[in-house]
Amino acid sequence: MIVPMKKVSLLVMDKNKETALEKIRELGLIHLEKKTAVSPVLTKLLNRRAHLEMAAGVLSAFTQKKKKKTNIEPAKYGGDLANHVVALSDRRKKLLDYIVNHQREKSNFEKWGEFEPADFAYLSDNGVKAYLYDVSLVSYEKNAGDVPVIVLSSDKKNNSVRLLAFDTIPNENSIPIPERSLSVVNERNQIRRAEMAEIETELTSLSSLQNILETEKKSLLADIEFETARAGMELIDENAETPELAVSWISGYAPASDVGILKRAASENGWAFCAGDPAEDDEEVPTKLKNNKLVTLLNPLTDFLELSPGYREIDVSGWFLLFFTLFFGMIFGDAAYGTILFLISLVCISRTAKKRVPLIFKFLFLMSVSNILWGVLTCAWFGFDTSLVPQVLQNISLPLLVNVSAKPGWFETYISNNYWIQYGLVPSHATVDAMGKSVTRNLMIFCFSIALAQLGIAHLKGIAANIKSPKFLAELGQLGMVVGMYFVVLSLVAFNTGFGGVELWQYGCLGGGFVLSFIFGNYEGSVLKSVITSCVNFLTNVLGIANVFSDIMSYIRLWAVGLAGASIASTVDGFASPLITHMLFFILGIALFVFGHGFNMVLNVLSVLVHGVRLNTLEFSSHLGLGWSGFAYKPFAKR
Repeated sequence: MIVPMKKVSLLVMDKNKETALEKIRELGLIHLEKKTAVSPVLTKLLNRRAHLEMAAGVLSAFTQKKKKKTNIEPAKYGGDLANHVVALSDRRKKLLDYIVNHQREKSNFEKWGEFEPADFAYLSDNGVKAYLYDVSLVSYEKNAGDVPVIVLSSDKKNNSVRLLAFDTIPNENSIPIPERSLSVVNERNQIRRAEMAEIETELTSLSSLQNILETEKKSLLADIEFETARAGMELIDENAETPELAVSWISGYAPASDVGILKRAASENGWAFCAGDPAEDDEEVPTKLKNNKLVTLLNPLTDFLELSPGYREIDVSGWFLLFFTLFFGMIFGDAAYGTILFLISLVCISRTAKKRVPLIFKFLFLMSVSNILWGVLTCAWFGFDTSLVPQVLQNISLPLLVNVSAKPGWFETYISNNYWIQYGLVPSHATVDAMGKSVTRNLMIFCFSIALAQLGIAHLKGIAANIKSPKFLAELGQLGMVVGMYFVVLSLVAFNTGFGGVELWQYGCLGGGFVLSFIFGNYEGSVLKSVITSCVNFLTNVLGIANVFSDIMSYIRLWAVGLAGASIASTVDGFASPLITHMLFFILGIALFVFGHGFNMVLNVLSVLVHGVRLNTLEFSSHLGLGWSGFAYKPFAKR
């Protein structure tokens, strides 16, 4: 449920605004309105934060895999670890530039061997000009005949010769004389490499003190937030004759239920206070959700993805959690994986039970239970072939969803009879065993049925929200289109019977739904205007039918992605099993088995985040008209 908010404003004496802000922060109720804030103090704080982030980035690059205890004291650097780290990093960059440049210099003159550049200056001072040349043999024979030269070396492979000439050679460019001898370059490089190694060793040791930087950064963020609020407070009258009586004001948003607390605080502190409903066009209203303990389990996911409905949108957290839990189980799809996650969640919960158990561990617990249930129903255990799974596990699976040797139960027998044909849920010319024996078909039907349920819920909520307006007929029409298109998809994809397999009443749902949506989809007080608008946007409305088809088809990803994960698990088993059964390669086989399935679990997590979230935030939300355009309520408070 989205909590109603009020737009609130406080007027305080300008000379007391720091004290007032401290008390407002202690209350922790007002989500401050965004305002441009500039001040020398804020600039200094922001620069310091950038400095801390730079230092933290440097140390993270030198973090040791195995953290060792260190006796380094931050006070050794004047209490400013960040400055010392940045200074070390800057020095290291300069040394690296020196080394690269000198290495380039060395590579250019290494082929000339060791010589002293100062000797060339000595010769020049005594009237003897000397030059270095690296020319081809052809050019040497053609151009250097009348020039006194000393051949230092020749390279027959490259057809070149290196010369020391005592005059310029026509049509050739001499090589600049180096500033330093080769031995000096090598010596300097060694000194700088040694210094750089010392810096890297020190940075590696300092990486264990990253927590000091993080602590200062958290404190700094609070100071930045406070200074931003202070600098953003505006004066009522900047040209007041008596500055002591100048008044500043601050505004923001607070839950309607907490307005009474703010009124009392304003009365006790001598502030002027006013509160009212946010304007209809106010897009800065934050969203605060209030849900039961079960639904709040979704918070770790929505907080991580920064998903929040707009203040004037609807909250579907409960439905989101319900379907995401189902999607998680289907995409992970392996009871053994679920058991591993279940045990991890239990360990985490037990270790934090004395304190407040983080929601992420409870969320993981719920997801693992979903995974186990779906894995048990589909007889999926580490991707093993069902024939290798113990019979007891086959017996508790659902033969509708997996090929097992267990006898069909009452449910399978029930749905395998003519019930489906009798009520038109399966085309009359389909085989009687269409629902009972094709596991792939059953999984497809299940995915499409989830689409029907979730998208149907979206339009039922739309009907309820617009029940007092003819616009509810448009939502009813959308629901009819979803129902009709569901059976079209079944006929085309699941039963391969084409359009001829679709019953007349199903076409009626699709066509009638389109007509209702066309007539009332743009209703704003006038049916005629709604129809005219729909005619103007006729192509868009027609494409809406295709959108419904693609939205329902999109749910087949639950089966396809789950199948991909199962295939990877089966491949890992195929590689690891021969090694495990061999005495010499047993350890290697176990390592491959653990690594392969661990990697598959990581891929499954990414698949859930991509596909499980997408179905909720795109397909489901688009039918709800939910754009997730909001941002979370974050009050100005001590953290």
